[in-house]
Amino acid sequence: MTAGQIVRLMNREDRLVAGAVGRELPAIARAVDAIVAGIRKGGRLIYVGAGSSGRMGVLDAAECPPTFGVSAKVVRALIAGGRRAITRAVEGAEDSARNGERDLRAIRMTRKDVVVGIAASGTTPYVLGALRYARRRGATTVAVTSNLRVPVGRVAKIVIAPEVGPEVLTGSTRLKAGTSQKMVLNMLSTAAMARQGHVYENLMIDMMLTNEKLAERALRILAEASGRSVSAAEDALRRGGHDLRVALVMLKMGIGAREARRRLKGARGDLRVVLGNNRKN
Repeated sequence: MTAGQIVRLMNREDRLVAGAVGRELPAIARAVDAIVAGIRKGGRLIYVGAGSSGRMGVLDAAECPPTFGVSAKVVRALIAGGRRAITRAVEGAEDSARNGERDLRAIRMTRKDVVVGIAASGTTPYVLGALRYARRRGATTVAVTSNLRVPVGRVAKIVIAPEVGPEVLTGSTRLKAGTSQKMVLNMLSTAAMARQGHVYENLMIDMMLTNEKLAERALRILAEASGRSVSAAEDALRRGGHDLRVALVMLKMGIGAREARRRLKGARGDLRVVLGNNRKN
């Protein structure tokens, strides 16, 4: 096949992924509700995976603090083989069910946590070991796989299984299966954070301003959310201690930073309560 034929074939197969994920939306929504309930009780979202699946979990967990302003402790990711496995294959790391349990013990998993096992094949011992341990300890368990009729589907309480069909490169689950995992994890974390108020309308109101690009993005977000100029947003952000929530309340309500913080504290940080906005995020 020519290069053009190969990429057209892959593109044709990739179009099937969104439909497969779409058929799993009820299960994904149930998982989101479980994650929100767990975090509100002081629990965490914990991804567990091996190889490409594990790296998907690591990626999603790493993006949550800068995007939603949450502690890195709220969304965790465990990958078979540890930190070294993020950038290179660690032979045999996924073959130990005991290590899956060991790694959950190491981070002191509790019944308040939600453990999401990611395994395209549905048979990865590391993931199975983690899910079985989590289930015994009373934590909510979720499986993200590619087939309902696999071992992880029998262990987890909630099963999300987009059936994407055979891969263009036989057995290479980093392709369609990996794409479906990325889509599912995007939904789990983003919807869970939105339900907890970490977004305002469709804006990243709790994003971290860790570099110049993000600082500029924050100004655009603040200007759009408040309907004010960028210069006004910049002034409010400075006076509000570079806290987007505080700056937004200042701009929307015409009050100072101290009063904005007081009102946010009284509403437990809920912008909709402070601003009298009953629209859903």
